[in-house]
Amino acid sequence: MGTFFYVVLAFLVGVLVGWFLWGRLRGELDSLRGDVDRTRSERDRLRADSDRLTGELDACGKTRADLERRLRDAQATPAAGAATKAAPSALMSTPATAKSAPVKPAPAKPAAAKAAPAKAAPAKSAARPAASKSATAKPAASKSATATAAAKSSAAPKAAPAKKAAPAGATKPDNLRRLIGIGPVNEKLLKAQGITSFAQIAGWTAADIKRIEDVMNFDGRIARERWIEQAKLLAAGNEKEFAKQFPTAGTPSNT
Repeated sequence: MGTFFYVVLAFLVGVLVGWFLWGRLRGELDSLRGDVDRTRSERDRLRADSDRLTGELDACGKTRADLERRLRDAQATPAAGAATKAAPSALMSTPATAKSAPVKPAPAKPAAAKAAPAKAAPAKSAARPAASKSATAKPAASKSATATAAAKSSAAPKAAPAKKAAPAGATKPDNLRRLIGIGPVNEKLLKAQGITSFAQIAGWTAADIKRIEDVMNFDGRIARERWIEQAKLLAAGNEKEFAKQFPTAGTPSNT
């Protein structure tokens, strides 16, 4: 009987010790699983940040290439302007030759008249007024050509400032950062694509949205953040309704 009691007691002690050890091991195992899950979530977040930064880097590269192309075009424009300015000088040089040309043939007619007989004196006197009239008509024609060329040359420089004055009437760009989801980086990317106003964003089609999202490496973000609805309210000047529907706009959590 005493032996049986000790066996039962040893069994109970073994069960208690085993249960205690199993509880400790199970706690450690749960802690390790939690650490593994946190490490995985941290890894996924770092991958997402890496993809986002890669997309922004690609967009910056495209923007840089576009700016370099515009700079080359701007440098090529002054050369074309210098070529157009050289044209009026060529027009101004032609009237001078026109004036000097009619003067040379005038002495040839009196020389031919001197070689004629005395009986041809009336014809000589009649020919001299005709020659003087033709000589007078030629300078008049040259003066009219000079006036026409001068009018063209004066009209050509006046037309140039009209083209330069066109940008003055251009609309002022809107503050795109008022839209929820648009920060400094996204604003630069949109301006690089020529998007500078709320009206442009409000008029986007499905093709425009896909093109912008491809460039900015977005995936449905424009629809999720309701850019077009925000832009329509701001383009219409409905500030009250905009503040009611999008209260977080203009706050630190705007982006």
